[in-house]
Amino acid sequence: MASNAANTASTASTANMANTAKTEQIDYGAYRLTAAETVLASAISMGLVFGAMFVFYRSFIASALLAPLGLLYLPRRRKAQIARRREQLKQQFRDMLYSLSSSLMAGKTMESALREARGDLEIMYPDPETLLLREIDAMLRKASMNESIESALADLADRSGIEDIESFCSVISICRKTGGNLVEIVKNTTNILGDKLEIKNEIDILLAQRKFEKKVLNAMPIVLILVLSAAAGEYIEPVFTTMIGRAVMSAAIALILLSWAVSAKIMDINV
Repeated sequence: MASNAANTASTASTANMANTAKTEQIDYGAYRLTAAETVLASAISMGLVFGAMFVFYRSFIASALLAPLGLLYLPRRRKAQIARRREQLKQQFRDMLYSLSSSLMAGKTMESALREARGDLEIMYPDPETLLLREIDAMLRKASMNESIESALADLADRSGIEDIESFCSVISICRKTGGNLVEIVKNTTNILGDKLEIKNEIDILLAQRKFEKKVLNAMPIVLILVLSAAAGEYIEPVFTTMIGRAVMSAAIALILLSWAVSAKIMDINV
């Protein structure tokens, strides 16, 4: 009876750990905005659209009707959050590899090296909700249930959608099967990731001024209309009151949106 009870308890504990690990998995290719984020982003984007449309059309009705177009910003907001989360994970993964490389060079097993790496990361990232800390905890739980670290890493690679992590996991798997030099592979991967992140940081620094200039240029048409309205109201009045003037304003809005999209595409450089 006692043996059966112990077996039942062990089975239940293992099932609970499996369920916990499963529920904690994050799909890095998707992001769901919270209610607060949705309300705030919607209010800001719709308010900005309303203000911009009022500047161009001088009509509360037209501005109110066009304000819901601000909701088109929500998918872009989700994409930005996905990119930000992936960038955080990539940075944390590189930091983990530094610690992992040192532990493997000291002759420790992959699981022991991963435990030490978690301790090092906890010092660098004290927030318990840090993405990679949660992922390492899930890997260690899987290892305690006799699942290989390689399969746990492969699961992370599949969910992350990050090419560097996917390549690292593939090489680790091949290395374990063929008996390659695991320490050298981890060391080389760490150096490559470090170089790529440094290059990206340099590109971001070089583009920072250009991105600011892009924002200024995108805002200039609105500023010019406000200045002309204040300085020469009678001169610019037909633009807001005639059909031809409103057609010209609509064409101007279309060109501004096109220039904004093109400039954003040019500035989007992936390393």
